[in-house]
Amino acid sequence: MRITKSIVLILAIALALAFTACGKADAPKDAKSKAQTLCPVMGDKINKDVYVDYKGERIYFCCKGCPETFLKDPDKYLKKLRDQGVELEKSPVPDKKDAAKK
Repeated sequence: MRITKSIVLILAIALALAFTACGKADAPKDAKSKAQTLCPVMGDKINKDVYVDYKGERIYFCCKGCPETFLKDPDKYLKKLRDQGVELEKSPVPDKKDAAKK
């Protein structure tokens, strides 16, 4: 009876370790990171047709008025996004010539 319990315990531990290892391999580098879903200016749901490429990152907004507000104090809004754990997408536009799509 003890041998059976020991075998079951060993198998349970082995399975738990296997699932833990698989989960870590699939998890993002920073478990707190998440994609941007809210506008940094108004806090509403983003519209992926309204964005600014800024310093190599793409920031999305809810409406066409928000990019102008963002560009007046971009560091304030970038900090807000990072404090929320948002990992911004990389911009396909080269860093030296960031462009805003309004």
